[in-house]
Amino acid sequence: MAPTRRLLDDCFLHDRDRLRHAEALAILRERIVPVAGQESVALGEAHARILARSVAASQNVPLADNSAVDGYAFLHERYLSAGDGLLPVSARIAAGHPLEAPLAAGSAARIFTGALMPEGADTVAMQEDCEVTERDGRTFVHIPPGLKPGANRRRAGEDLKAGEMLVAAGTRLRPQDIAAIASTGADRVEVFRKLRVALVSSGDELRRPGVPLPAGGVYDSNHFLLSGLVAASGVEVSDLGILPDRAEAVQAALSAAALTHDVIVTTGGASRGEEDHFVSAIDELGSRHMWQLAIKPGRPMNFGRIGDCVTLGLPGNPVAAMVCGLLYVLPVLSALGGGAFFEPVRYQIPAAFSVPKKKPDRREFYRGILDRDADGRTVVRKFARDGSGLITSLREADGLIEIPEEATSIVEGQPVDFISFGDYGLAAR
Repeated sequence: MAPTRRLLDDCFLHDRDRLRHAEALAILRERIVPVAGQESVALGEAHARILARSVAASQNVPLADNSAVDGYAFLHERYLSAGDGLLPVSARIAAGHPLEAPLAAGSAARIFTGALMPEGADTVAMQEDCEVTERDGRTFVHIPPGLKPGANRRRAGEDLKAGEMLVAAGTRLRPQDIAAIASTGADRVEVFRKLRVALVSSGDELRRPGVPLPAGGVYDSNHFLLSGLVAASGVEVSDLGILPDRAEAVQAALSAAALTHDVIVTTGGASRGEEDHFVSAIDELGSRHMWQLAIKPGRPMNFGRIGDCVTLGLPGNPVAAMVCGLLYVLPVLSALGGGAFFEPVRYQIPAAFSVPKKKPDRREFYRGILDRDADGRTVVRKFARDGSGLITSLREADGLIEIPEEATSIVEGQPVDFISFGDYGLAAR
């Protein structure tokens, strides 16, 4: 197993009180390094794992010429010289049962999809286009005119050439990537070890679903929101539960978790109030290198470290927690785990809303709903309410509308940047 790399000592270091979104991403992208070791796993266990060693094709795919259809194989030159397109059928070739001898000169072979092309044939006619007749106890096939040489024939190496790069290190393996690797005969791959991620909630008011709420109590929905987001990135998640609003309890829990985890993701307690202890705990136990971002929602998002364990502190409001989870936590987890620092695609879509006045010098993320206008064009609507505690807005949205710092208003019809939840692997509504 490869040795585990350590984080850079100045990871996240900066000298600003409130960073712009792009500045925060630039610091993380530059400073985060993979920390996970490597292991070999069977292909059946490789889905969503991050590839640690590039895979090249060990052989041609397909390995030999074969038929792309059910039909009749023949030598194109003989087909042309026959004039009437009538050829005797001298063999039958099924997939996995190659013809052991060359095809009889001047004849055709009944062939099925995936069967090896016989020596002495270079073209295949689809069975739907052919007519079969019997004459004097012999079978003949009439092949229609106009077929080009090599029609319906898959060439050896048509998909992959031996030695060709197949999947690069750092790729999060999808089913189609694993299928491609399997097509070369490889049964195992080298991947990065799954990151160990601890989830922690904070607040005396919080309770897990299934128990009665006390006066002023709130159910801990953020845990289930974040555990789903984080688990989908292919990590091992530990639930450290809900911590009370006591400084010593928070410090003890974070100190212990940092010894056995690569990342701690906290929600709530991210501000500087008297009952917000996460920030002060990180200052006491390690280093808080970034806090307060010029974004809405999610301003109190913070980053730090305790020893070699990265800490990511998310706001307590569900919308802010999800926005920060998508924009910062998932890219960080990907990079720490050996993958790329993920940056979603931004689609320019006309706004089906207006914002008369927006505060400058702050990047804002609205919940966006895709729609059609009267002319059938795709537009994006803004969820009617802006509250960062509205889980309904996350359920109804298709993604985030991103409004840059310099914008002071939005006019209906103006193109805006739209980030699809689908880019993060979240299912559509």
